[in-house]
Amino acid sequence: MQEVYDFLKKCGTYYLATMEGDQPRVRPFGTIDLFDGKLTIQTGKKKEVSKQMMENPKIEICAFDGQRWLRISAAAVEDPRLEAQKHLLDAYPSLQEMYQAGDGNTQIFALEQGIATFSSFTEAPYRITF
Repeated sequence: MQEVYDFLKKCGTYYLATMEGDQPRVRPFGTIDLFDGKLTIQTGKKKEVSKQMMENPKIEICAFDGQRWLRISAAAVEDPRLEAQKHLLDAYPSLQEMYQAGDGNTQIFALEQGIATFSSFTEAPYRITF
C-alpha cells in the first residue's frame, strides 16, 4: 500500500471515476492520505462526486507518472471520524481555506477491497491488493 500511496503522491493529480446511474463520471483529484492503515481521499459532501460514491461505492483511479501508470479499483467507504478529516487536511494545508474538520462538508473516504495494478510499456504488470 505504501508503494501505491507514494506513486499517487508523486503524480500529484490522478483521475477518479465514479458512476452516476449508468454513466461513468471522471474528474481530476489530488488528495491522497494514509490514515489508520488505509488509503483515504477527501471531497466535499455538497459535491456530486460525494453523492455518487455514497450511492455506489465502486470507484476506479488512474494515474500516470510519464513512464508507468497505475489503475486502482476499490470501494470508497466513508470514514466520518474527525481524526481522519484533520489528518488529511493537515497534509493539504491549502485545502483549509475551503474545508475544516467537523465543518459538516468535509468528507473522507477510505479505499477498501482495493486492487492496484502497475503497468508500463516495458515491464510486466503487477498487482497489489489492499
